[in-house]
Amino acid sequence: MDFLIGLFHATLATMMDVLPIAAILFGFQVFVLHRQIANLPRILLGFAFVLVGLALFLDGLESALFPLGRLMAEQLTQPAFIGQAQGWWHYGWVYAFAAAIGFATTIAEPALIAVAMKANQVSGGTIGVLGLRIAVAIGVAFGIALGSFRIVTGTPLPWYIISGYVLVVIQTVFAPRTIIALAYDSGGVTTSTVTVPLVAALGLGLASTIPGRSPVLDGFGLIAFASLFPMMTVMGYAQLSEWRARRQRAKVMDSEKEV
Repeated sequence: MDFLIGLFHATLATMMDVLPIAAILFGFQVFVLHRQIANLPRILLGFAFVLVGLALFLDGLESALFPLGRLMAEQLTQPAFIGQAQGWWHYGWVYAFAAAIGFATTIAEPALIAVAMKANQVSGGTIGVLGLRIAVAIGVAFGIALGSFRIVTGTPLPWYIISGYVLVVIQTVFAPRTIIALAYDSGGVTTSTVTVPLVAALGLGLASTIPGRSPVLDGFGLIAFASLFPMMTVMGYAQLSEWRARRQRAKVMDSEKEV
């Protein structure tokens, strides 16, 4: 019964969120473009699917993903698991779990898969779908692990974010121009439906269980790390590929000279 009540409230909340989008789309089509809406029954059915899917997704977050993230954080920070000492070096499994969950959720992120496929199409196959996804996932994994270290140590968030964006600006100067915009977009598509719930739950769980940490002050910020570091890894991936291509061309030229 509680599940049905929660699902009903989630459906109502989702309907209130989706209705403005539907009003704008239909309003522009009818009153601005002065055109009839093609395939109206199919569009209405699609909106119904969106409502049901989002409602189930939101209820699933509250029922499964958020509690699971908090549970994992609590278990990994128990004294029986890490010992009585509270130094940051005793939380190695926390950092490993954070990196693993960041990598796994990013690989499964639908928005990233869509962007990687489009990038592969417009680049004529130069940008590999799997290579881009792995590069972004590595960046998210490192960022989430570093963000967990920040929560454990209690150091200020701006130190990390400002330093990271300074490195991004410097890296942008040397990265291939064809990859810069994609690298910036990659930082945004990682923070979507799969990654955000688990990462947010992990941050709040860590801040709630580690002594001296506040969920409000320290629990948030992991998503910023997940957006920042993929820019570095994608540009680094492009720079490495460019360096390998130059090296290969140099070998070919040397072999031709010898002939």
